[in-house]
Parts: sequence; structure tokens; C-alpha cells
Amino acid sequence: MRTFGYGPPPMAEAIKIVVLEGDQTGQELLQQALRLLDPALLGLDLELESFDLSLEHRRATANGVVTDAARAMREAGLGLKAATITPEGKDDVGSPNRILREEVDGKVIVRTGRRLPGVAPIAGVHYPVSVVRMAVDDAYGAKEWRDGGAGDPSEIAYRTEKITRSTCRAVAEYAFRTAEKMNARVYGGPKWTVSPVYEGMLKEELDGAAARHPGTAYQPVLIDATYAGLMSGATDVPLVIPALNRDGDCLSDLVLPMFGSIAGAESVLLAFDDETYATTVAMAEAPHGTAPALEGKDLANPLAMILACGALLRHAADRHGPPAERASRAIYEAALEAIGSGCKTPDLGGNATTTEFTTEVVNRVATKIEVWSSLGSAA
Repeated sequence: MRTFGYGPPPMAEAIKIVVLEGDQTGQELLQQALRLLDPALLGLDLELESFDLSLEHRRATANGVVTDAARAMREAGLGLKAATITPEGKDDVGSPNRILREEVDGKVIVRTGRRLPGVAPIAGVHYPVSVVRMAVDDAYGAKEWRDGGAGDPSEIAYRTEKITRSTCRAVAEYAFRTAEKMNARVYGGPKWTVSPVYEGMLKEELDGAAARHPGTAYQPVLIDATYAGLMSGATDVPLVIPALNRDGDCLSDLVLPMFGSIAGAESVLLAFDDETYATTVAMAEAPHGTAPALEGKDLANPLAMILACGALLRHAADRHGPPAERASRAIYEAALEAIGSGCKTPDLGGNATTTEFTTEVVNRVATKIEVWSSLGSAA
């Protein structure tokens, strides 16, 4: 690996990132991605604070470590999370993601599929597709119960779900702001015709956001037609798809593989100021799981975790300015250029190891920052 010895430039405030360690391959990919958050590599004053969110430690602390990590993220505003195991037992520690989202008041999760150089997309998709979904409520955390004898034909299962106006508004507003930045169309929506009261609330907020952003293309489409459109021509322009929690979860698991791999894009949880919708917390992670079958084999694709680092620095630029923006752009470009050069992990049809791919990205970032520095340019 080449290093050029750039020390961090003087900055008014260090960029603090809370690192949430995980399980199995998720932890291995985090360790690789952290090679990109080297102050000497990026020329940034970075401060990393780590919390062990492995299943073993969550059990040992009765999820206390998760609460502590969330508190630290609220203070720092930035978090980088490895994939973690969610145990199945109802009396176990459950999902740390749910606790983190609730503790930081996360409203929105954004996952953007984008074309990877040299990787053929499915259904002729060439433009980016961002799924902007609710981070809380809906089917997740709903109360469930059954009436009647177990296994009896008359047994009935029930579920009560809820969504809030504030979450619907956050999804709608962020979707339109994202579309403005991407020069994209806001496309899709819930099944408001079948559920005008429940799902109709999100549609009302989308219509309201469209009125506030008249220059942004808006094409409301029912969720089932949204799936069909993704496969039949709607992707002729960049798209931003706002969605309910479970709809968005399913959509992103469709959209990301359309570009080659679910490991090809980052996932970002966002919390907002209630009045201006400025981002107060951004937590980036890979959208995939812990991949236990790949643990210890050095074969998993680290791209999503690497891009998560780029995403965090992009959000850090709101407070810390051009140096963080430059580092973010260097990571994004270097990662995509590495793939374009033929350096690919097996899931993308290549034979590079996890370590080899990360090293290639690190070297390209170093070169970019050296060149930009010599030109006196912030990229």
C-alpha cells in the first residue's frame, strides 16, 4: 500500500465517528473499511470511538452497549455500523438496529442502487435508483396475536400497525430533496387506493412535498405498479422511490441486485431536525447481513462498507466543509474505478479477495488526494 504522509490539516473541530462493531463477516468487512478512515490517508482530523455490538457483548450487557452507542451517535452525529446477528428467540436481545433507530429518532433509511462499471445491470437499468423508506413503525414492531385454538381452521391472526405523520413527512421531504440533488423523478408510493387512511397518509405527505418542490418531477404510482415499472421501462431517468417501512425493505432488496450485488451500495439511517429537516444523525452500514458462510475466507465484497465510509464523510461535509467532501468523493470514485479496472470480488464475477479489493481502493484514494493536493484543488 502506498502512503504519502499527509498529516491532518488544522481544523476547528475533529470529525468524530462512532464505530459500531458487529458479528462474523460483518465485523471483518468493517475492519477492512476502516482502512479508508485513516487520517494520514485522507488528510482529515478523524476521531473514532468504538462500541462492541457483537451478539455476545449485547447479551452480556443486556443491550446496554447498544443504548450507549446510540447516545454517542446522538452527540457525534455520525455512525458506521457493521452487520450484526439478530437472534430469533423472543426472550433474547433482539435487533440492535431497532434500538438504535428508536434511540436516535431515526426517520428515514436511504439505499441507492447505482451502475457498477463493467457489471451488466438487470432490465437495462443505467440510472441510479434511491429507495427512501421509513426507518420505524409500519409492520416492524407491530403488535401481533391470535384468537382460537392453535392449528384450528377457525384460528385468526391479528396485527396492529401504525405510522406517524412526522415520519411520513420526513420520508416525503427527504425524497424530494434527494431528487433535486440527483435531477431525478420521485416515483412510486404506497397502495393508497386500498388503504386510504393508513397508507394514504404517506400519499398525502408526498403530494404536500410535491407542492413545496414544484420543479421536481413527481409520478405517484401504486406499490405493485412500482415493482412492475422497475422491470419495464420506468428507469429511463434517475428515480427516488419513497416507501413505507416494509415496502422499502423489499424494494431495496430488489433494486440493489439489479445493479449486480446487494453488496454494491451503502445504507444510511437518518435523523432530522423537526423544523428544518436538517440531518442530525447519519449512521451508514452495508445493507447485507453477517454472511456466516464467508467468515474467515477473505472473499466477501467490502464495497458497501467502503461506500458507507464515503457516505458518512459526505454528511460530515455539512459541518466540516470541503475537506470532508473531497475525502468522500475520493472514496466513491476510487471504489467504482477499482471495479471498472477489473478488480472485483467473486460476487461480481472477479477473483479479488476482500483484502486485495480494499487495498486497491486505498491506493487509488491516496493517488487522488495527492493529485488534487498538487493541483491546489478540493476535487
